[in-house]
Amino acid sequence: MQVSVENVGKLERKLTVKFPAERFDTQVNERIAEMGRTVRLKGFRPGKVPKTVIQQRYGDQVRSEVLSDLIGSTLREAFAQEKLQPVANPSIDTTGKPENGEIAYTATFEVMPEFPEVDVAALEIQRPVAVVSDADIDKMIETLRLQRRSFDQVDRASAEGDFVMFEYSAVAGDYRFPVEGLERAGSVLGSGSLFKALDEALTGHAAGDEFESDVAFPEDFRNESLAGKTAKVSFKIIKVQEPKLPEVDAEFAKLFGIADGDLETFRKEVRANLERELKATLLARLKSEVAEKLATAHAELDVPNMMVQSEARNLASGSVPQGQQPPQQLIEAAQPMARKRVIAGLLMGEVARKQEIKLDRTRVAEQLAAIASTYEEPEKVVELYNNDPQLMSGLQNRVIEDQVAEWVAEHAKTTVQDLSFDEVMRPAGA
Repeated sequence: MQVSVENVGKLERKLTVKFPAERFDTQVNERIAEMGRTVRLKGFRPGKVPKTVIQQRYGDQVRSEVLSDLIGSTLREAFAQEKLQPVANPSIDTTGKPENGEIAYTATFEVMPEFPEVDVAALEIQRPVAVVSDADIDKMIETLRLQRRSFDQVDRASAEGDFVMFEYSAVAGDYRFPVEGLERAGSVLGSGSLFKALDEALTGHAAGDEFESDVAFPEDFRNESLAGKTAKVSFKIIKVQEPKLPEVDAEFAKLFGIADGDLETFRKEVRANLERELKATLLARLKSEVAEKLATAHAELDVPNMMVQSEARNLASGSVPQGQQPPQQLIEAAQPMARKRVIAGLLMGEVARKQEIKLDRTRVAEQLAAIASTYEEPEKVVELYNNDPQLMSGLQNRVIEDQVAEWVAEHAKTTVQDLSFDEVMRPAGA
């Protein structure tokens, strides 16, 4: 077998491999002979099908299979011989036909870059820290009460927090919505389900009230004919309901799996959930900080274009409905961020390799348990991950990146940033 390597780019390689055509012919003949012993064809006894018949019927298929197998095996040999590690499966080009007693093919692929020395000690890292307070627990319990509130009809004027059902029509210039009659809608005032100007127009009115108001619709309003315009809106209030929050008692606690309804146990469970969310968010923010600083410090690192393109497609896919392919302009716009992410990911992998950071299996199990706990049947989620190598691999990669981020923070110029629970979970501008 003859092998030659050509550098066709900073990271792109073209590998040319030639192997004896005799090797190909021998394997084809062996496979056809084997088929002669096992194949069943109408009109022939088992094991008595003539070789010429098998060649006519299956020859092309056999030659294709043998060529594919030989390319696979010789390619692995060539990679080992030349000490090459492709980023992904190469692109193969071959006629598959013998020439001068040999069959040749070329494999084009990208390899990993040569990594620079990563000086972690020079990185300036901000590490956010926070704790769950009693006030945070009280706030979460109030949120849980709001989620389970009921509404009672009232005769008074509407106020913030009330549910208002109403009918309306809106006119902006020559446009009217709906074209005829009224549209019915409902919303809890102040909840954000409607925009602020509409909430304000509906506040202070009782069931049966009919009135008009000039309402400024936001630029991103779903009806493009009203978006960004001030329309004259005619309202009719159908009903007003005030919220009724459940008492925080044993029955309330039982709604959240506390079988005996003990409120102290309920608070401990709420605290445990908040601390689990806080821990995950703090680690995610630290990982993001470390990735950003690593990528910025090595912004000129050459990375495989295939990896950048793949990450750009993933980023662009988040901007289109599920199942749709993102347009090329979105993919191109995502490439700078994709390149940064690829650099960060590769460097974090290199740090793990250099520092011999091994995957913590206990942490994998803990993260899997945390993921599964958010589903109604956690055991099925655990089983799904354990039976799906791709899912498990993704989880393991996230865990090793968490470990790398913590190692970097321990060895870099790290400044601790004290934050509240709310500041971590709902940062400004989020």
